[in-house]
Amino acid sequence: MTELAAGNRIVVGVDGSDASTAALRWATEQARALHAEVVAVHAWEQAGPGLAPYAPASACPTAAEQRDQAAELLASTVREVFGPPTDRAVQTVLVEGPPARVLLQQAHGALLLALGRTPHRQRGIPAVGVVGRECLRHATVPVVTVPAPDLDARRLEGRRPSAVVGSGAA
Repeated sequence: MTELAAGNRIVVGVDGSDASTAALRWATEQARALHAEVVAVHAWEQAGPGLAPYAPASACPTAAEQRDQAAELLASTVREVFGPPTDRAVQTVLVEGPPARVLLQQAHGALLLALGRTPHRQRGIPAVGVVGRECLRHATVPVVTVPAPDLDARRLEGRRPSAVVGSGAA
């Protein structure tokens, strides 16, 4: 399950956010146009104790439990985009390790790497996080950052009169 994505593939970083879901949708559309495969990659790292030293050991999830949570996050994101599994529309890859390193390894030789980005609320500038910056800095393939859906715009679309939505001619 940790084979490298290569050749005619678009690799997508998935972290469960709206931005990564948007990136997965975008990559799927691009893959259809390019007759390519989509590889959804989720990297996870074992969480440190993060609890008080006197907390019971049973309160800290085991590595296996953390891996299961990561696998469920990846599966639920893919289900959200593709619905129930009906075919091999997307390959999923779950790897333990630092996200930027894992994504760069998985994207080596692929057509491109797609990452989600959240809108920057201060000056309308798209925000690229630490993982995105590392991927942009070190990638050997093109990197596309796909914006998360703008919730304010979606709310406004829901309030438009139905005659205006989708009308192109009078």
